Amino acid sequence: MTSKLGFGVGQVAEGICLVVFNTFTLFFYNQIIGVSASLTGMALAIALIFDAVSDPLAGSISDNFQSKWGRRHPFMAGSCIPLALAIFGLFNPPENMSEIFYFGWLLLFAISARLFLTLYHVPHMALGAEMADDYADRTRVYSYSQFFGTVGSAGFAFLAYTFFFPTTDEHSHGMLNEAGYLPFSGTAGIGIVVTILACVWYTRREIPHMSTWKPREESLSTRRLWREIKTALSIRSYSMLLCGLLCAMVIIGVEHTFMVYIYIHFWELGTESMRWLSPMQLAGLPLSVLMAPYLLRWFDKRTILIVFAALIIINMNVLILLRLFTDVLPVNGDPILFYLLLTVAFIAGLISPALMINFNSMFADVADELDLLTGNRQEGIIFSARSFSLKASGAIATMIAGIALDLIGFPKGAAAGTVPPDIVYRLGLVAGPTTIVLGLANLSFFIAYRLDRKRMEEVKQALNARRTAEAAP
Repeated sequence: MTSKLGFGVGQVAEGICLVVFNTFTLFFYNQIIGVSASLTGMALAIALIFDAVSDPLAGSISDNFQSKWGRRHPFMAGSCIPLALAIFGLFNPPENMSEIFYFGWLLLFAISARLFLTLYHVPHMALGAEMADDYADRTRVYSYSQFFGTVGSAGFAFLAYTFFFPTTDEHSHGMLNEAGYLPFSGTAGIGIVVTILACVWYTRREIPHMSTWKPREESLSTRRLWREIKTALSIRSYSMLLCGLLCAMVIIGVEHTFMVYIYIHFWELGTESMRWLSPMQLAGLPLSVLMAPYLLRWFDKRTILIVFAALIIINMNVLILLRLFTDVLPVNGDPILFYLLLTVAFIAGLISPALMINFNSMFADVADELDLLTGNRQEGIIFSARSFSLKASGAIATMIAGIALDLIGFPKGAAAGTVPPDIVYRLGLVAGPTTIVLGLANLSFFIAYRLDRKRMEEVKQALNARRTAEAAP
């Protein structure tokens, strides 16, 4: 139990990073610093190129690393302070510089932050796959991580809106207060360091029980790394799951990037109202975490994935659609509208954690099938592609959102209530109908997933038989 809790606490650091990149980065550089949204998105997209190399590299290295602290823990412990410093630097550039300078500053610290996040995230998720080797127990292990990850992201967002970005007489919206980003980034860094070190410390007892390291005849090289990636992608269920995750997270990432603009200008909420959306998500979290393992008694993971993914896409956009094409919603500022937005947040908190728990458990199942085919435990490679998909989707989503903001003519540094109605309408049009159509079409990838309960039982029996034969002499 202590190890599972420790593993879960480690997800708080990733939850903080999720808030930093998906909610605040584009807004800070576009609305505070004055860099164009397209240029900001381009910087984050360039950082993606480095992720394309660092994610599988971190996975392969941690898969084949040997030390008294095991394969995963040294990378997790060593990444926390550099990651915290990179996040702090991201929001504290020097003043009165050119736009191209700020572009370079963003590029430097975005690459650094994502690199050190990779060195933590990939070994951390691979550790979870090694801690449990049962079809259902994996879901329980990742329930802990999803619980703490959601608490970390929602709790940090509430903290930021309440203490760092309150509405003042000088700023029509709290997030336009540049002074708030210094304590915001400092607190984020401290939270990252504390939770990662706690994860390392409380999971250290698992090190002797991890998969045995097998020395490779071939040293690490580009050729070996590509072969490992190619072998993993040759599993159809894995490639379909990966493609579906990438596309889904791009769509959700665009939604999250737009959401700050939507809350401020489409729904006209202040930070005092926005801060309660995250606690409403937390209200649905305990039930979601308990629901995820229970649903496995009745349904396969694929069925849960498809149904929940469809519900999330519809839930995120239903109010935007009603505002754009009907007159049934109350006007902005009406308490009933605010309660409806809180209801949407609660439903998201009820469904999203269970969905991500299911996702992580399915990736761990793929690691078993890969072990059966290759004879090697390669959780690092499996989860490196997952890590890359999540970060790639964030960068692509920010780039798409940035270009879209420029195309619809959204002004820089716009005070609440000053954006022309036609531009606000276009903002809702991009955030709502477009993403719901693409999101539902993306479900076709998940339909092609084939690792159901019966197949996983066959894989586990074959693995146990092989291990028994290997131990017989």
